[in-house]
Amino acid sequence: MPKKIPMRQCLGCREMLPKKELIRVVRSPEGEVSLDFRGKLPGRGAYVCPRQECLARARKSRALERAFELSLPAEVYDALEAQMKEVPADGQ
Repeated sequence: MPKKIPMRQCLGCREMLPKKELIRVVRSPEGEVSLDFRGKLPGRGAYVCPRQECLARARKSRALERAFELSLPAEVYDALEAQMKEVPADGQ
């Protein structure tokens, strides 16, 4: 029996993709929002494709704010974009 591949939906493009191909955005129990490239950080998670367009689309539609049930200042989105640019495409 083949192993089941977990699928998640990107908040930007709304496509269902394998979990390992997406970047997890996590809200920690303290309320901090950051990118989780390994998928191991504690807290509430939402998923975005590793493309700048998807993060921009999620920002425009306020998808992260709905997922985390809190309002995010512009500085948080800017920090997420900077983190996304720093990490190579393979996420390591």
